[in-house]
Amino acid sequence: MTDSLIAELRDRAAALGFEAFGVAAATARPDLPEKLNQAIAQGWHGDMTWMAETADRRGSPTGMWPEARSVIVLGMNYGPETDPLALLGEKLVGSISVYARNRDYHEIIKGKLKELAGLLARRSGEAVKVFVDTAPLMEKPLAEAAGLGWQGKHTVVVSREFGSWLFLGAILTSAELPVSAPHVESCGSCTRCLDVCPTAAFPAPFQLDARRCLAYLTVEHKGPIPLEFRRPMGNRIYGCDDCLAVCPWNKFASVSREIRLRGRPELERPLLADLLQLDDAGFRKLFAGSPIKRIGVGRFLRNVLIAVGNSGEKALVPLVESRLEDPEPVVRGAAAWALRELDPERAKALRDKALARETDPEVVAEWSGDR
Repeated sequence: MTDSLIAELRDRAAALGFEAFGVAAATARPDLPEKLNQAIAQGWHGDMTWMAETADRRGSPTGMWPEARSVIVLGMNYGPETDPLALLGEKLVGSISVYARNRDYHEIIKGKLKELAGLLARRSGEAVKVFVDTAPLMEKPLAEAAGLGWQGKHTVVVSREFGSWLFLGAILTSAELPVSAPHVESCGSCTRCLDVCPTAAFPAPFQLDARRCLAYLTVEHKGPIPLEFRRPMGNRIYGCDDCLAVCPWNKFASVSREIRLRGRPELERPLLADLLQLDDAGFRKLFAGSPIKRIGVGRFLRNVLIAVGNSGEKALVPLVESRLEDPEPVVRGAAAWALRELDPERAKALRDKALARETDPEVVAEWSGDR
């Protein structure tokens, strides 16, 4: 019965668009608590305080749900049709991480997981819970234990079939299921993902300091982008795909499949000038259903202004000036920096007037050149 159930679940998962399927014991990674605590002790989680707050539960599926016996891990290929790094040379275009060009992957996957979990519950009579990166569950090491691939030197799951482009989801269950063979780490001597990182965010292979990662800084970080990372940001306005895109295993990621996660055309190469003119309503309309919507218009415009400052395009100065009196300090500060980068003389002319009305210390520091 169990083998036939796994076969049925695997077939149904494939029909739902999951191209990777594996099972691990809920206790398959006893090493996780120590690794997690070491990363937190180093402060590598940055502003993501929830990682420390949930460390006891995050270290093991059974810490979160004691009844868990098995975890089914599923992967959905979202490999892009073109090289995302090609956009980095187009200074007037904003580069959005591949995963965010479609509608929110949480929404794409969660309903499918619930359907599959429902089938498991009906067939086994056991309890189930579904997770898509929204609870203290460490999907990547569990995916490794379940045989989907291995955590590469960039800490992302790498698959022999789909490279570094897998959305992950998990089903915890009280059912005892036969486990898959774990995948052996297969990076070899390759260090492309480490070498390409524009901010040296990897202290060592298989370790990530989020505080230096552009994906973290443009998405999770709430304050001003630290000065040392602004020019390395280039035109990356949401996320960073560099370490994923250079992985040699990506050559297999273009395998044809029935369900393809295509990016929305308007998010493939949006113009910075257009994005800089978005108000809150326009932002919500453009990014409806997108994970980008969650960061809010202020942090998004902060990112766009950094990209504009890096563009070298002086024609954008009037649009930058229009943001100098934005209600959100993080936007005003980024606008001050962008203006100083594009037109130092104009910034100098506006400096005293801006400082006379500015009350936010972070923005004052931007105008004063103290960053």
